[in-house]
Amino acid sequence: MHIKSIILEGFKSYAQRTEINGFDPLFNAITGLNGSGKSNILDSICFLLGISNLSHVRASNLQDLVYKNGQGGITKATVSITFDNSNKSLSPLGFETHDEITVTRQVVIGGRNKYLINGVNANNTRVQDLFCSVGLNVNNPHFLIMQGRITKVLNMKPPEILAMIEEAAGTRMYECKKISAQKTIEKKEAKLKEIQTILKEEITPTMQKLQEERSSFLEYQKLMREIQHLSRLYVAWLFVCAEETKLKSAENLKVMQDNLTKMQASIAENESKIQELSVQIAELQKKKDQEVNGVLKSLEDALADVQRVDTKAQSALDLKKQNLKDETKKRKELVKSMEEDKKMLVVKEKEVSKLAEQLQALQEEGQKDSKALEAAEQHFKAVSAGLSSNEDGEEATLAGQMMTCKNDMSKADTEAKQAQMTLKHSQAELKSKQAEVKKMDSGYKKDQESLQAVRRCREKLQAEMTKLGYEDGKEESLLDKRRQLSREVAQLKETYERLMSRFPNLRFDYKDPEQGWDRAKVKGLLANLISVSDVTYATALEVVAGGRLYNIVVDTEVTGKKLLEKGELQRRYTIIPLNKISAKTLNDKVGADNVHTALSLVGYESDLRKAMEYVFGSTLVCDTLDNAKKVAFDKQVLTKTVTLGGDIFDPQGTLSGGARSQSASVLSSLQEVKDVQDNLNNKEAQLQGTEQELARLKGTAEKYRQLKQEHELKAEEEQILLAKVQQSSFHQQQEELERLRKAIAKMKFLHED
Repeated sequence: MHIKSIILEGFKSYAQRTEINGFDPLFNAITGLNGSGKSNILDSICFLLGISNLSHVRASNLQDLVYKNGQGGITKATVSITFDNSNKSLSPLGFETHDEITVTRQVVIGGRNKYLINGVNANNTRVQDLFCSVGLNVNNPHFLIMQGRITKVLNMKPPEILAMIEEAAGTRMYECKKISAQKTIEKKEAKLKEIQTILKEEITPTMQKLQEERSSFLEYQKLMREIQHLSRLYVAWLFVCAEETKLKSAENLKVMQDNLTKMQASIAENESKIQELSVQIAELQKKKDQEVNGVLKSLEDALADVQRVDTKAQSALDLKKQNLKDETKKRKELVKSMEEDKKMLVVKEKEVSKLAEQLQALQEEGQKDSKALEAAEQHFKAVSAGLSSNEDGEEATLAGQMMTCKNDMSKADTEAKQAQMTLKHSQAELKSKQAEVKKMDSGYKKDQESLQAVRRCREKLQAEMTKLGYEDGKEESLLDKRRQLSREVAQLKETYERLMSRFPNLRFDYKDPEQGWDRAKVKGLLANLISVSDVTYATALEVVAGGRLYNIVVDTEVTGKKLLEKGELQRRYTIIPLNKISAKTLNDKVGADNVHTALSLVGYESDLRKAMEYVFGSTLVCDTLDNAKKVAFDKQVLTKTVTLGGDIFDPQGTLSGGARSQSASVLSSLQEVKDVQDNLNNKEAQLQGTEQELARLKGTAEKYRQLKQEHELKAEEEQILLAKVQQSSFHQQQEELERLRKAIAKMKFLHED
C-alpha cells in the first residue's frame, strides 16, 4: 500500500485546493526553492497519520495548522490522501475488497475535528488501527528519522531494534492492545473480588437472614391457616349451640306463657278479695273510733301537759348551760389576767431595784455636795476676812486682787481701742474693694456661667455613662479573651488534625439527608462511642472489634438507608441499626481473674448495648497464650479468645497472631483524641459566648466611648475655665473680700465680749 495522491485545502501555506499526484511506489523526493512549501507536504502526511507530538509538524495546537490561523477567511484545514491498495496481501484488515483507500482529516476552528475513511465518518481508534496494521505508526519514535538521528539509529540496542522491527511488521499494535487488555482484566478482577467480598460479607448474610425470615413467614402462614380453620369450627359450634338454645327457649317460653295466664287469673281473684277486705276494714275502723273516742282524747290532753313541762325543763337546762359557758370564759380571762399581773409584778420589782440603786447614788452625791458646801462656807468666811487665793493657789489680800483687776481692765481697754481702729480701717477697705469688684463683676459672671454650664453638661454625661451600666475596659478585656481563645482553638484544632491524621479512619462526616434532620439519630463511629479504662486491654479489644470498629451506629434501619442514599459519604461504611441488630452474647459469669468477656472491658452508653454485644459480645480476652488456648478449646466454653498481645484462638481450629503493627493502637490513643476534642468543644463554646457578648456590648461600648470622650473634653474645658476664673483679678478680689468679712466678724465678736 503506497500513496497515489495528496489533496490539501486550507492547510498551512496551501490556502487553495492543491492536488499532488505522480507518486512512485518505491521512492519519492520533494524538491523546490526555500519557502515553496516542501515541508508542509510532509507535515500534512504526518497530520493525516495522527501524529500526537505537534512540535514535529511545527505547531503548538491544531488551530495553528489552519491557513493564517483562520484570519485569512479560511476556518478549516483538510488533508485527503489516496492510498493504492492493489496488493491484497498487504491490505489492511477489512479493506481487502477496496483497490483504493481514501483517508481524510479535517480541523475546524471552534468546531469538531473529524476523520473520514472512503467518505464515511470514523473515530480516531479505527484510523490508528488501520495505519498500524500496515506499519504506518507515525507516533513510533523511529517512524520519522530527522537530521542527526542516523547515527543514533545505527547505535541502537537489540531491544530497541526489536521494537522498531515490531513497528515495521505491524505487531506492535497487538502488543499495545494486549497490555491494555491485561490492565482491563486486572481492573475487572479487582472489581470481581470486591463484588465477591460484598456477596460474602453483606449479601450472603442478608440472604440467610431473609431465608430465616421466609421460613418464619411460612410457619406464620401455616399457623394463621390453622387458626382460621379452628375459628370456623368454633363459629359452627357456637351456631349449633345457639340453635339448641333457641329450641329450649321456645319450649320455656310456652311454659312461661301458660304460667302467666294462670298468674293473671289468680291476680284478678286476689284483687276482688282485696276490695272485700277493704270494705270490712272500713267498717271495723268506724266501730273502733266510736269505742275509743273518749279514752283517746284524755290521753292527748295528758300528753300536751307533759310536753309543756318538758319544754320548760329544757329551757331551764339550756339557760344553765349558757351560764356555765359564760362562767368558764370569765374564769379563763381571770387566769390570763392573773398571769399578766405576775409578769408585771416581776417587771415592777426590777424597776424598784433600779430606783433603789439610783436613790443610793443620789444619797452619795448629796453627801459629796454637803462636803462641798462646808468647804464653800469656809472659803466665804475667809473672803469676808479679806483673804483669797489667786489662780496659782496662793493666798492674797482683797486689795491686791483689786489692783490686779484694774491693770487687766486698762490693758483690755487699750486692746479694744486698737481693735476698733482696725475694724474701721477694714470696713473702709471692704467698701473700696466692693466698689472695685462691682466694676469687674460682668466678665467674671460670664466666665462663672460658662463654668457652671460646662459642669452641668459634664455631670449629665456622667449620669448617662452611669445609666449605661458599662464597665470601662470591658470590651478590651473581651477582645483580649477572644484573641486568646482563638489562639487556643487554633492550637487545639491543629493538635486534633494531627492526631486524626494518624487515624484517618476515625473521621466520619456526612451531609444531612433531609431538611430538619435530627443528628441524634446517628450515634457515630463505634470507635468513638466506647472507652477503655485499662490500656492493657486496648490491643486485644482492637483485634476483637476488627473492621467493625469503624462501623456506623444508628437508631433504625430507615436512618441508615437515608444516610447511605443521601448522606454523601466519602467512603464505604457498614451500618449497625440498634432496632434490628442482635447477636449471641456470653454469660458474664464465664470470666475469671485472668479471663474477661470483651464486653465487660469497654465502657459505653446504656442505649448502645445491642451494638456493643454485636461487636464484643462473643469473645473472651485472656492474659496469656496458654490460658487463651485452654479456654477456647474447653468443651464447656468453645468460644473465640484473644490474648493481650492480639493473638486469636478459634474453636474451629484456626490460630492468628504474630508480629503486630509498630504504630500506636487506635483504642489506646483514642482517649487522647477525645480529651482534645472535648477541650476543643469547650473552648469553641467559650469563644462563641465571648463573640455573643461582644456583639451585645458593641453598641453600648461605642456609645460609652463617645460619652467618655465628650466627658473628658468637658472635664478639660471645666479645668480650663476654673483655672481662668481662679486666676482672674475678680476672683482674687472676691477672696480678699471674704478675708476682710471674716476679720470684721471676728473683731465684732471680740468687741462684744
